[in-house]
Order: sequence, then structure tokens, then C-alpha cells
Amino acid sequence: MDKRIFIHDVVARDGLQIEPQWVPTERKIELIDRLSATGVAKIEATSFVSPKAVPNLRDAEAVMAGIRRNPAVTYVALVPNARGAERALAADVDEMVLVVSVSETHNRANVRRSVAESFAGFAEVFDVARGSGKAITGALATSFGCPFEGVIPERQVMDGVARYIDQGVAGVTLADTTGMANPRQVEALVRRVRERWPELEIALHFHNTRGMGLANVLAGLAAGVVRYEGCLGGLGGCPFAPGATGNICTEDLVHMLHSMGYATGVDLDLLLATSRRLGEIVGHDLPGQVVKAGKTTDLHPAPPEMASH
Repeated sequence: MDKRIFIHDVVARDGLQIEPQWVPTERKIELIDRLSATGVAKIEATSFVSPKAVPNLRDAEAVMAGIRRNPAVTYVALVPNARGAERALAADVDEMVLVVSVSETHNRANVRRSVAESFAGFAEVFDVARGSGKAITGALATSFGCPFEGVIPERQVMDGVARYIDQGVAGVTLADTTGMANPRQVEALVRRVRERWPELEIALHFHNTRGMGLANVLAGLAAGVVRYEGCLGGLGGCPFAPGATGNICTEDLVHMLHSMGYATGVDLDLLLATSRRLGEIVGHDLPGQVVKAGKTTDLHPAPPEMASH
């Protein structure tokens, strides 16, 4: 058996934030509680951003107060600034995640700040969190490509990792925000980061925009990464990539890993049932494949015409 792989699900934040319909608070709580029972290691539960910026997550406090916490699960929330960090601490999240784009253009489009301004703002988040015992992780969006700037130079990504480490993050997530990564690029970049910071906890966040999401996971595995973010049902996507499909699908990821002999600690049947429930909640078709086709271990009876006479 291969080493343990840790699954982080982001549907409650990344998946629901750009859904066209409002998902009621009690449905969000139901989804998170169902996910908590599946064995995923982390759940990104919400985002403490301005309700004006992301109306679908305006119920962050109510969601955090309503969920039944599984002590084996880390409950994470995205925080954009010191005010968001104060709200996250008051809601007793286990971990806060910061996000900055490696691409200057994407960062300005996303948060109306330069990359340097974003990092300066993060210092205030660390000030707020100091002494709380809460972990802070840093995500680097567009690590593998930007829809405005194209290929991102490796040194820019390395610089972003270094800046996060200097501020004291507990881990770094390299994110392929608009699905531009390819497996060779992923393996090369991750190996460079791991060579320079062998003790750093790295997670990878892929989108399946161009059908390479799970192939990129294989490249991450080859480079030694054991933490992957997925989104139940394959929901989500980037508002700056029109027509783009969403994140890699958590249940498809777990199915692939289990088929290959990796241990994830996740109950795939429970995960598939939760994905089916998600489809009912959002009321539209989801990109996930295994929920439609069944697991490779789900066998079917032989056609009746093959029966012996």
C-alpha cells in the first residue's frame, strides 16, 4: 500500500461561491456535515469576505456556528484581510487561508491590489491571529499559468512561496486557477519547491478546465505531494475564465487514488452519496464522472442473450 494521501474538499466555499442561485444556510450546513462523515482531512467551509464581494457566502458566521464538527477534520475559511481574520477567529475556524495570485494582472482583476500590496495586507492578518494558536496557510493562485499573462516564470512562483514562508505560514497551496497546468510542468515546479523547502507542507489545487486535472495529480504524486484539494461534484471555476469547468472532482480524485492502491481514509460510497445530494441542492448537472458511471468495481450482470441454453 502506498503512503496516505490527504483530501481537502472546497465545495462549500470555492464550489458554491459562483453558483447562480443562493444555497440556503441549512443546506450548506447539511453538505459540510455530510462531508465531515466521509473521512476527508480538511473542509474549506466558507469565506470571511465582504458580503458585497461574494453574496453567496454572506452567511459565514451562521455556517460555522451550525456545523457539527468532527475532531478528525480541519475546518478552514478563506480570509482576505484583518477584518476577515477577526471574524474567522470569532467563529473559531481551525485554519485560515490567504490567497494571492502569482500573476500581477490576475491579482489586480481579482482583489484590485498589486501582489506586493496583498502580501503587505497579509502581515495584518498574522498580527490579528498572533497568540490564537490558529494555523494560517497561503495559496498561490495562477501558479501554473494566467489567462491574461500566459505562462508564469518559475521564479515568480518561488518568490511567492518565499514571501509566504517569511510571514510564517503553516503550508502553501499551489493553485492552477484556470486549468492551464500540464503534468510535466507540475512535476518540474513541485520538485523545485520541494528541493528548496523540503520541510514545507505543500498542497495542490487543480482545475479540470482543459481535461488535465487528474493527470496533473499524477504528476504531483510523482513529485511527492500528499495533499490535494478537490471540489465535490467538480463544481466551481474562475469568473475570469469564461465557460471554464470547475475544480477537479473530489469523488473522481478519490476513486482514482483508491483504484491505484493509495489510502485516503475516505469512504467513497458516502462521498458519492454526498455528491448526489449536492446535485439535488444546486439543481443542475455536475461534471463529476464516477457518480454517473459508477465505480470500476461496480460490475453488471451479463446480457440475457449470453445465458446458456
